[in-house]
Amino acid sequence: MADSKKWITFLTIVTTGFCLWFFVFLFQEGYLLDPSKLQTLLVHSGALAPVLFVGLQIFQTVIPVIPGGVTSAIGVICFGNIGGFILNYIGLCIGSIIVFWLVKVYGQPFIHKVAEPKTIDKYIGWLDRGKKFDRFFSFAILVPGFPDDILCMIAGLTKMTYVRFIAIILLCKPLGLILYSQGLTSLIQGVARLF
Repeated sequence: MADSKKWITFLTIVTTGFCLWFFVFLFQEGYLLDPSKLQTLLVHSGALAPVLFVGLQIFQTVIPVIPGGVTSAIGVICFGNIGGFILNYIGLCIGSIIVFWLVKVYGQPFIHKVAEPKTIDKYIGWLDRGKKFDRFFSFAILVPGFPDDILCMIAGLTKMTYVRFIAIILLCKPLGLILYSQGLTSLIQGVARLF
């Protein structure tokens, strides 16, 4: 288990570094301030670009090595408000369902392999609150600021059914996603304008 923690920490550092480099690249090349230039870049990437992005969102949900807000902002910057939202929504919902299933199958050991104990301890106490967890979970998915990936894992430890979990994800994810990704995108573009 210690080896998997080191591997996850290494992946977190590498992927966060890559995301920072990617933002610097977008800034230096003028993509953050000129959406048409960014669209031209994506056209050259071909039809594979959206598929790769959805795959990235699924991966970062199952193995949370990149902050979800960062990749969501990249989606909006690269694919526009509507396209970015749709691709983010698809990838994050699929990833959430996969992680819920993995915890249902493998239990708490899976969570401990991919998440920090401090974060797990902060939210696992909600398991003792029965039905209150469902309400808390719905609220946490609805608004930005909560670690959705970890909460989806913890939900897998409850008696919550797949149908209920999927309904909460599909209905509550859009608002938090819009607020979080639009907020970060505005912040990134605002900082880019300062330079």
